[in-house]
Amino acid sequence: MMKGRIHSIETMGLVDGPGIRVVVFFQGCALRCAYCHNPDTWNFSGGEEIEALDLLKKIVRYKPYFDRSYGGVTFSGGDPLMQPEFLLQILKLCKENGIQTALDTSGYGFGDYDEILKYTDLILFDIKHISEKGYLDLTGKDGKEAWNFLKAAEKSDAKIWIRHVVVPDITDSIEHITELSKIIKKIKNVEKVELLPYHTLGINKYKSMDIKYRLEHTEPMDREKCKELEEQLKSLLNI
Repeated sequence: MMKGRIHSIETMGLVDGPGIRVVVFFQGCALRCAYCHNPDTWNFSGGEEIEALDLLKKIVRYKPYFDRSYGGVTFSGGDPLMQPEFLLQILKLCKENGIQTALDTSGYGFGDYDEILKYTDLILFDIKHISEKGYLDLTGKDGKEAWNFLKAAEKSDAKIWIRHVVVPDITDSIEHITELSKIIKKIKNVEKVELLPYHTLGINKYKSMDIKYRLEHTEPMDREKCKELEEQLKSLLNI
């Protein structure tokens, strides 16, 4: 059985999918988002190696909480799609053990997306930007691979929750939110939409890793304004 590289595991999570969840953060990411608060997940050689069966043992301990709260496991990162073979292996094991699965991803990875999504109940899909240029400026990639993943997601039976980080003076205008709504309207299987306020909680990691923080002069997003924008987005989507 192959090994994967895991950055960390959070137990009793409440925000990365329905119910009580174990959140497994995979090591490795192809994007370099300006607001990323976990730059320590970027490096593919970081984290700790673990076999899928050993990871399952850590997850299944919390199954009684899952069963009582309609929860499960969420695979996050980094981006779990950057370790597709290991991801598929642990997804299959979870489904064999009756555990609901969620995939928290930007859609930037590789592998057989169709096969991976056969064992995925929920996709938390992070839309980084509304345009190719905006995507490139914010993440260092043009976004095309994310839309390729989305095509596979729409063919699957998985429900989709859309997430989008609101950054002052970058993604916080009503014009931006209006364009975002047009993109979301075209996506099938969308069950929920969330706008997440930009924060600066990860800045100290950049300092300790000697990485320049590109948004060092950007203030955290006002939570009330973010909530207002979310309500406007939902209104545009009629949800």
